[in-house]
Amino acid sequence: MESFEQWLADLTDPITAWLGGINDWVYSWVVILALVGTGVVMTFATRGVQFRHLGNMFRHLRNSRKDAKGGISSFQAFTIGMATRIGIGNITGVALAMILGGPGALFWMWIVAFFGMATAFAEATLAQLFKKRQEDGTFRGGPATYILHGTGSKTLANLFAVFMVFSMVVAMPMVQANSISGVLYGSHNIPLWISGLVIAVATGVVLIGGVRGIARATEWISPIMAIAYLITAIAIIALNLEALPGFFSDVFRSAFGLDEALAGTAGGIFAAILNGTRRGLFSNEAGMGTNPNAAATATVAHPVSQGLIQSIGVFFDTMLVSTATGFIILTSGVVSLQGADQSAASNLTADAVIGTLGGWMAIPFSLMIFFFAYSSILGAYAYAEANLVFLGWTSRAWRIGSRAVAIFCAGIGAVLAVPFVWTLMDSAMATITLLNLVGVLALTRWVTTALKDFEKQLAEGREPEFDEDTAGLPKKLPSDAWTIAAEN
Repeated sequence: MESFEQWLADLTDPITAWLGGINDWVYSWVVILALVGTGVVMTFATRGVQFRHLGNMFRHLRNSRKDAKGGISSFQAFTIGMATRIGIGNITGVALAMILGGPGALFWMWIVAFFGMATAFAEATLAQLFKKRQEDGTFRGGPATYILHGTGSKTLANLFAVFMVFSMVVAMPMVQANSISGVLYGSHNIPLWISGLVIAVATGVVLIGGVRGIARATEWISPIMAIAYLITAIAIIALNLEALPGFFSDVFRSAFGLDEALAGTAGGIFAAILNGTRRGLFSNEAGMGTNPNAAATATVAHPVSQGLIQSIGVFFDTMLVSTATGFIILTSGVVSLQGADQSAASNLTADAVIGTLGGWMAIPFSLMIFFFAYSSILGAYAYAEANLVFLGWTSRAWRIGSRAVAIFCAGIGAVLAVPFVWTLMDSAMATITLLNLVGVLALTRWVTTALKDFEKQLAEGREPEFDEDTAGLPKKLPSDAWTIAAEN
């Protein structure tokens, strides 16, 4: 098996080097500007929706488990989104960002998340506006749908859908499985190929049930794992409260290049910005165009309601979970960023947790990693399926084929090299993010109009309900999804 793994490494190393060079240029000069720029535009266009409506975000989240009338509830759609948001990006991704960019990478993840909340609100609201009802009573939609019907560009919409399918069926399962196998090998000496086999079988079992099966699974897995991880983090913070001021000091000094000793292996302030942005995007997915696919499936009274719920997911993801990971790594005293390479990212957080709380945490933490990554694989396939529907690739052969590829990639990803799977994911993320942001910026007026309609009803003391005829949208929606919803 070791010779097979070496053969894979020899095959993928040249690809890693080639794609890595392209990624560094794209993220340095294009993605950072597009991602943060769009967040700033949306923050101003919505007059700071991420802090003006913070209370409404929590209120709508609390009420989001209402009956969905045979469809998928707002809460289920939220948990599908959180299944890919909260996971390996918050654990392995944060560790990788800090190895390469130093503790300061975490600060830039915060910046990306703050503006990303406005972007996440915009793309989720658009997904709801342009969603389409399926024959089984559920809804489908996402960036491909709102790009097509909002901008009129079929080429841009199809490009997004194709790259989304590739990202969610190939790249995402590989990254998630790779993190699982790395932790299981490092903590329990379980061979990589055995982890791959288990992950592939477990993935296949749920994918047979389609999007409804995924919704049922992630509705429970995502919140439980997130709460368990936060409890673990809170316990470590409580044991190291005196280290809290030093933690924030290290993050800020590293973020602005004020302490060379805190620089990552890539070195300097630019490395902190670059890796913080790159890993922040993978972690919270704001602007990436993935979560709108989940947002579109929800049955809600007003599009803005789901926009608010998806926006708060970015807050939970980065401000709470990713920050907790950074604190665990920096204050544990049992791991060091100095001299660590990318291959150490999978085990860095696990070693810090186990070293702080004791060896008994090895199995619980490994289970958390497993279910975090596993639920992300499931959530990712739900996104892929939505885009297969958009492309018209809905035959039995396409459904079986796409699920088979996802299962295979989940299995093979467990034995591939860490740099390869993350480099492939970075390339996929950059492509779908840039295509999605073009659509979001072009449709800004739709977002602000829907928000004004929502706020007008709130000001009148009513629970907002969407009526296309009175909402004042730029033009008539292409689907009757909202007309039918109003009649019901």
